[in-house]
Amino acid sequence: MPANPSLLIRHPNLLLTLSLRCFSLSPATRPSRTFTLLRTCCSSSSSSSSSTANSNDNARSGRSGSLSSIPAHDLAQKIDVNPPKGTRDFPPEDMRLRNWLFDNFREVSQMFAFEEVDFPVLESEALFIRKAGEEIRDQLYCFEDRGNRRVALRPELTPSLARLVIQKGKSLSLPLKWFAVGQCWRYERMTRGRRREHYQWNMDIIGVPDVMAEAELISSIVTFFKRIGITASDVGFKVSSRKVLQEVLRCYSIPNELFGKVCIIIDKIEKVPIDEIKRELRSAELSDEAIEELLQVLSIKSLTKLEEKLGAAGEAVAELKLLFSLAEKLGYSEWIQFDASVVRGLAYYTGIVFEGFDREGKLRAICGGGRYDRLLSTFGGEDIPACGFGFGDAVVLELLKEKGLVPEVGQQVENIVCALDPDLQGAAAGVATILRGKGQSVDLVLENKPLKWVFKRASRINSHRLILVGSSEWEKGEVSVKNLSSGEQYQIKVDKLE
Repeated sequence: MPANPSLLIRHPNLLLTLSLRCFSLSPATRPSRTFTLLRTCCSSSSSSSSSTANSNDNARSGRSGSLSSIPAHDLAQKIDVNPPKGTRDFPPEDMRLRNWLFDNFREVSQMFAFEEVDFPVLESEALFIRKAGEEIRDQLYCFEDRGNRRVALRPELTPSLARLVIQKGKSLSLPLKWFAVGQCWRYERMTRGRRREHYQWNMDIIGVPDVMAEAELISSIVTFFKRIGITASDVGFKVSSRKVLQEVLRCYSIPNELFGKVCIIIDKIEKVPIDEIKRELRSAELSDEAIEELLQVLSIKSLTKLEEKLGAAGEAVAELKLLFSLAEKLGYSEWIQFDASVVRGLAYYTGIVFEGFDREGKLRAICGGGRYDRLLSTFGGEDIPACGFGFGDAVVLELLKEKGLVPEVGQQVENIVCALDPDLQGAAAGVATILRGKGQSVDLVLENKPLKWVFKRASRINSHRLILVGSSEWEKGEVSVKNLSSGEQYQIKVDKLE
């Protein structure tokens, strides 16, 4: 092979030379991972007579184009072969892991009798612009399309769900139990487990006003964790209610319209210094006395102490006590703990909120959700009680790596079929077709390969059976079958293959 192999692609208007140097096996000597693009410009009907003459000369000499007249700086354009920052490629080994994870998302959702839905990745920008101060406003991938419409790549799934519920209107039979696994986009600072493009598992219950809905959602996440080997010693859930803040603010006559803004500020409490939190709360027109009282309540980590502070009569305490009681009955009380500082950063939450966290504190929130009873009215619909959660794929994969629980998800192929003679390649293809027709996966060896190569291939793809099509057996309408697990080998009639 040449030292710098390249791939030449001809096109009537384009000559491409793709440098393959980036596939050097030695990382130490590997050049920058780029393709080199060489382009030629074709003459058009508006070309000058001299250009036409040159074109004719080229045609007479048998060339379709010439590079000699193009300045050197126009010849090469370096193309970065890495995906855009914050996004990912999924080669087969990563795709298998992703499919494994998504299969668990779907299987758990179906265990809880949720139905799958999906929405466009591209939505109206207005769907995600709600309250000033929300981080999500500054994280949108948004632009104006050719119809002069403001659109955005969805940063989350819940607003799309609300839009669909409003669209369907009274044709829907409540309650709804819907789930989705979708791609989301946020332009944000990247940290471990946080990417600009990620996939999110959502489960939502529409039409149930009782805390039983939140209890069911947390139960489904716990079930998922157990399935993938995560225990209560690895992960917990911080639980609170936005009604706790409402009760505190009500004591200081803080207007309801400031509530969402205060929640957004409080959500930053673990991300920015406390003095910055106080400064922002003052700018939201809270008195120093109200700020101190609020911060004191937010430091409470015990439901008993919250009850002592706020009394037992309020909705917040009553709903939280019911949730903890249901958690005990559902068998996951060791997974949850009260933490008044949890408010969630999105403006639409109205009641109980929760976040999944790793107990070692090495990762950002694994998942989060809560009640959003008044989201639909922000889009002009009629409010319906609702709650749900979002669960990102990147963080949980980091958690699995941390715990050494990433599964070995190899390729699984039931059969590998190989012709022992080039003249029998068509016969082998026929055998593969028969097995595929019975719903089995088949890797057909497409070239004349030695048996040593075939066995290595079978091992790499975890094939269960090797089916060899040889001359003597084929004359009798048979093939040789080798069970690659037991080592058993036998001949069988082609029409008896199962």
